[in-house]
Amino acid sequence: MADRGSRRNGWGNGGGAAGTEDMLESENNRLSQGLAAKVSTLKSLAMDIDEETKNQNVYLDGMGDDFQGTEGLLGGTVRRFDTMLGTGRQNRKLMCYLILFIVLIFILAYFLVGRVTRA
Repeated sequence: MADRGSRRNGWGNGGGAAGTEDMLESENNRLSQGLAAKVSTLKSLAMDIDEETKNQNVYLDGMGDDFQGTEGLLGGTVRRFDTMLGTGRQNRKLMCYLILFIVLIFILAYFLVGRVTRA
């Protein structure tokens, strides 16, 4: 009985064991090649992500420098604005007219853009 079971599985004769071993070895080789291809794809993807991360860091560093420059410019403008408001009554009147003019420009631009988009 045990002899029949071993022959059915291919282990009964000497050639069957070698054939099964060869089949398993070829399957193992095929699977390892597939795994190697996937590892290679993942490696190239990781390298692309690394390169993109470096480029984005350089870009963000440049933006930080730009914002610092803008902060300095804006700080100087605010200081000059405060100085102008604090120097006397005549400048305050001028600032009110200037602010009113700017508000009117924005209202006019709003209505013009509204007409252009409806047409």
